[in-house]
Amino acid sequence: MYLKFEKHGNALIVILSGELDHNSAEEVRVRIDDRIDRDNIDKVILNFSEVTFMDSSGIGAVLGRYKKISNKGGKLCIAEPNKNVNRIFELAGLYKIIKNYNTVDEAVRCI
Repeated sequence: MYLKFEKHGNALIVILSGELDHNSAEEVRVRIDDRIDRDNIDKVILNFSEVTFMDSSGIGAVLGRYKKISNKGGKLCIAEPNKNVNRIFELAGLYKIIKNYNTVDEAVRCI
């Protein structure tokens, strides 16, 4: 799993690339939490356009970041999930609590 961070105004865009599974979820948690804490972030956009696979550990990583940001009064959303990842989010019911946007630009405007 490769992570790239971009600041857009007061939002942190996290571009995830590769497999978000039990092998990478802990590193993803630590690195995103570090950026949230270090830069005092309260808006996070997770760009899933380059994620090729995700399992339940990935769902846990996303939910954990959502809780962390929500506890600070902030917002977290998902952007550009591919068909397979989108299906996982739908089946897990994540879209009931986490907003999904078709593009990062749309997410930046709405978050």
